[in-house]
Amino acid sequence: MALDFASEEKALALVDALRGEVGYFKVGMELFYSTGPQILQAIRAKGCQVFLDLKFHDIPNTVAGAARAVARYGVSMFNVHAAGGLAMLRQAASAAQEGAQEAGCPKPLVIGVTVLTSLDQASFEAEVGIRRDIGEQVVLWSTLAQSAGLDGVVASPQELPLIRKACGSAFVTVIPGVRPIWATKDDQKRIMTPGEAVKAGADYLVIGRPITRASDPREAARLIINEIEEALQE
Repeated sequence: MALDFASEEKALALVDALRGEVGYFKVGMELFYSTGPQILQAIRAKGCQVFLDLKFHDIPNTVAGAARAVARYGVSMFNVHAAGGLAMLRQAASAAQEGAQEAGCPKPLVIGVTVLTSLDQASFEAEVGIRRDIGEQVVLWSTLAQSAGLDGVVASPQELPLIRKACGSAFVTVIPGVRPIWATKDDQKRIMTPGEAVKAGADYLVIGRPITRASDPREAARLIINEIEEALQE
């Protein structure tokens, strides 16, 4: 569940409303930069797991320091941009292990961000400047992340079969760009329904606005869970 708010009060109210239906709560840039790291402890104090979505992307030493710091917070997962290169990814993975050991908590999953789901092929080439098929680029960054010791990647659901073929079933896939049939696409371009994504091999689905904008967020979460369960039974 993506807690895309600036308010700690709103975020924690949604955590309370969705506990038992949602496994992880994602703290992104807006919430973290508005409230500080205290929000992570507040969510964990409610017995919930945290995915810290800050997408680190800098020189290796800087990212290593950030990875070590957030691992000490006891988050269950955080991410870095796979585009940062092999040295950056390796140091992020190693520093996360060190930070967790220092704090006496389990090592978080370190996940590499591949191509943002807000990009389509045309914008990827014209605006990002990479003239390669998005699927090929996602595979390149996924295999790079795996070789660096990361636990998995963030990618569009459309690239799931390619990642599974290149990296195997044990490599974790965190999938945004998931929209139930009854929800709007918003700014997402490369999307699937929850049922389609899980059948394609997704380990974690990141869903925000279809739930946060619903008149009854808990009921919206249950509808999504039902859709996933039905897909797995087919």
